[in-house]
Amino acid sequence: MSVGQLQVLLVEDEPAQREVLAYNLEAEGYSVQRAENGEEAMMLIDEAAPDIIILDWMMPLLSGIEVCRRVKSRPETREIPVIMLSARSEEVDSVRGLDTGADDYVVKPYNLRELMARVRNQLRRARPSSSGEVLTFDDILLNSETHRVSRGEADVKLGPTEYRLLVTLMEKPGRVFSRDQLLDLVWGRDIYVDTRTVDVHVARLRKALTGQGGSDPIRTVRGTGYALG
Repeated sequence: MSVGQLQVLLVEDEPAQREVLAYNLEAEGYSVQRAENGEEAMMLIDEAAPDIIILDWMMPLLSGIEVCRRVKSRPETREIPVIMLSARSEEVDSVRGLDTGADDYVVKPYNLRELMARVRNQLRRARPSSSGEVLTFDDILLNSETHRVSRGEADVKLGPTEYRLLVTLMEKPGRVFSRDQLLDLVWGRDIYVDTRTVDVHVARLRKALTGQGGSDPIRTVRGTGYALG
């Protein structure tokens, strides 16, 4: 997986549907992890949280409803968008899915173009930089389309890693990210570097953001990690 590529966890027990959907997601540029049951899905989520989960309702070992409930009950994963897929078309079923915490509910058989649009919509909400939006925090402005950063009237020059680190922090201001989470989100899940590398790049980012004056916007949470604000 290339750094910055959005990760989709696709949980579907029917092999043909799983592969067709995975093919279309990969054609859209996403990196796709596949799980054929709920227990495998939870294992993958525990290893590295994806950017979005596409989750079949009816599965062996652990149902999609239970997977969704567990994901949404954990502070470290509750913000991951979940799109529930189900052959159940009754209103009571969709309400139950949404009440469990699913962000969207799609009835089978679904239109692939519509499902891709729903995926993009959920990712736009969860990862606004993926759609080229401008992110702001206090007097810091980040244009994710042009990759320009400014603070007040001054441009801020950042290296590629510091830029990705700032994007991650600005997408979720106030959220505390552990060093391991930042390694996954900024460097990539397949890149193995020491967690102290995060501290080095946070220090560089702080220096760049305060180079023209102004307070340090990055908060260190001892024993945990870092947050913006």
